[in-house]
Amino acid sequence: MAPSWADTLAENPLPWLLEPTEPAVRASTLRRLLGRPDEDPEVGDARSAAMEVDPIAGILAAQDEGGWWEKPGPGYGPKYRGTVWNLMFLDQLGADPADERIQRACDYVLTWSSTAIGGFGASGTSVERRAPPSSAIHCLNGNLCRALIRFGHVDHPTVRAATDWAARTILGEDVERWYASGTSGPGFACAANEGLPCAWGAIKEMLALAAIPVDLRTDREQRAVAAGLEFLLSRDPAVADYPMGYGNTKPNGSWFKPGFPSGYVTDVLQNMEALGELGVAADPRLENAYLWLVDLADAHGRWKNRYAYSGKTTVQIENQGEPSKWVTLRACTVLRARHGD
Repeated sequence: MAPSWADTLAENPLPWLLEPTEPAVRASTLRRLLGRPDEDPEVGDARSAAMEVDPIAGILAAQDEGGWWEKPGPGYGPKYRGTVWNLMFLDQLGADPADERIQRACDYVLTWSSTAIGGFGASGTSVERRAPPSSAIHCLNGNLCRALIRFGHVDHPTVRAATDWAARTILGEDVERWYASGTSGPGFACAANEGLPCAWGAIKEMLALAAIPVDLRTDREQRAVAAGLEFLLSRDPAVADYPMGYGNTKPNGSWFKPGFPSGYVTDVLQNMEALGELGVAADPRLENAYLWLVDLADAHGRWKNRYAYSGKTTVQIENQGEPSKWVTLRACTVLRARHGD
């Protein structure tokens, strides 16, 4: 019998996702769709196999012994092959936190990618110095906090300083200065969006805060979650007409191109992922987004990768426009949150 979420699709994609030919997808499917714990032998076997083959093996093979990729420093450049990008992608691929190379990368990012004000900063310098305060920005901060938390660093002082920075800037509390070149004001305001609230940054920060166990979130972090939910649900996620700067009158087309991996660009599906992880998958304001999502699936219950970063990453992960196990897993995870097992 197919799980209830699969009843919304023309065909159950679970057998395809569980194929051993792509062990990273198999491991994540066992955990996210079948609810298996990390200690489950099948999860362990699949995760171990994933560490030995591309894309995870290729990304780790390109890592310098010092923990960085491409060049030393805070790691934002070059896109999408620098240190911070590869750490994010390894997290999204479900790489094993116990691997020494993963922890070496975490240590490097914790040392050089944070700023003096708390948030992680987007700096492409090759000098080993911390990113400047003016470079702290929500999309990067959220992506890195989520990766570091899921790689075992939820209690690290640098991570908690970064999640507190996110909460303070979201709420506009205890912030000495807003930087015009980075996060430029309260309520997700961002210089990259002409000082308007940025939904892309909001989604990344909500995914980071969702990764913190509820009992470990501070009061301020929990209030920031509430503010983020209010903002993201203030528009129909399927329309995505959040505030747009620089004269734009239509949402960025990338909103409607679910892809994998995910950098600073986001999509409707990732908005749904964040909202689902924060416990509001059943909110009726998401109904149009679910209809939009199911309509994108093909006759086999599979989704294409419409934003694959083809040719831009250290190792090719998936191909543009082809049926994607990773995007399908993302979509099915959202449907499971909505409809149950």
